[in-house]
Amino acid sequence: MEVPPHVELSAKSLSLCPSAAGSHWTYEGSDGQAHWPERYPDCGWQTQSPLDIQTHLVQYDPSLPPIEPEGYRDPGSGSLTLTNNGHTVQLSLPENLRLHGLPSLYSAVQLHFHWGSSNSRAGGSEHRVDGQAFPAELHVVHFNSEKYANLSVAKHQPDGLAVLGIFLEVDSVENPAYNHILGHLDKVTVAPFSVRDLLPVHLGHYYRYSGSLTTPPCYQSVLWTVFRQPARISAAQLEKLQKSLYSTKDGKTPSELLVSNFRVPQSLNQRVVFASFPVGEHRGCFPGCLGTWTRVEMGDTALWWTSLAQYQIQAGAVKQRGKKVGGWGGGRRKQTCPQNSLSSLPF
Repeated sequence: MEVPPHVELSAKSLSLCPSAAGSHWTYEGSDGQAHWPERYPDCGWQTQSPLDIQTHLVQYDPSLPPIEPEGYRDPGSGSLTLTNNGHTVQLSLPENLRLHGLPSLYSAVQLHFHWGSSNSRAGGSEHRVDGQAFPAELHVVHFNSEKYANLSVAKHQPDGLAVLGIFLEVDSVENPAYNHILGHLDKVTVAPFSVRDLLPVHLGHYYRYSGSLTTPPCYQSVLWTVFRQPARISAAQLEKLQKSLYSTKDGKTPSELLVSNFRVPQSLNQRVVFASFPVGEHRGCFPGCLGTWTRVEMGDTALWWTSLAQYQIQAGAVKQRGKKVGGWGGGRRKQTCPQNSLSSLPF
């Protein structure tokens, strides 16, 4: 996630050349992310982003409310500016797009993408969940408009920024909402559209933590909301990100394909990642069987797996879904359960 300058380019130059106003840093090489702290000290501090979110360390916070976007479906009548700043493609957003459900009111500034390479299986998202990366990630950047006059002031403040992180995964069908951007990468402006349609359907399930910009200068001023549910795009749409944009390396020519523009996960250190939904695994004895059970909580649904059978508990109903020989807990059969009754399930 970065907050670069807004620069309008010619229609041809958006896909072929980056803005000259971009900062001089790269993701690899002598100016790559391993060397960012040498020029940008904040990049080496203790509350950096992104994170590999380890769900067994996440703490459930039932007080976290759903995110409530305002104006996202009606961004106004003016066209929106697309910019290739050499590190990503960015779409400017009007300030009438706001976020509720946070400690303060935050107004939108821009959105941008991070993605991988078609020649790599390393993924492209910046955040990960239990080591899993996604093909791409969308960031929607906001500043604290309740307390600060503009982005330039807010980005230096501990509570200055709020960013929505949306994982993108590949589906068999095209996502028409994303075509408003991915179908116009050779343009400098796009017609206004419903930005809400870029977000997941369910905005009540997310991870929350305090972190930083994921690009230099890495200011530690970001309240992160990373949605649990990914958005879906087609393979062809992902390919447009991977094969349409160019950047210069080390500030030199010729241009090269802009790919793998993601920062590796940073150390959690003393921070805690919170979740707005119950998450985690709980192991124990499954009543009436020889083995162990594992409970995976997913909102109102809990899946129970044993070495012998799989059960689903949802809204108080218990249903056996068939044998799962060798499932989670298989091989751990040293404990015998005394009761043969589902009424003993520890939920």
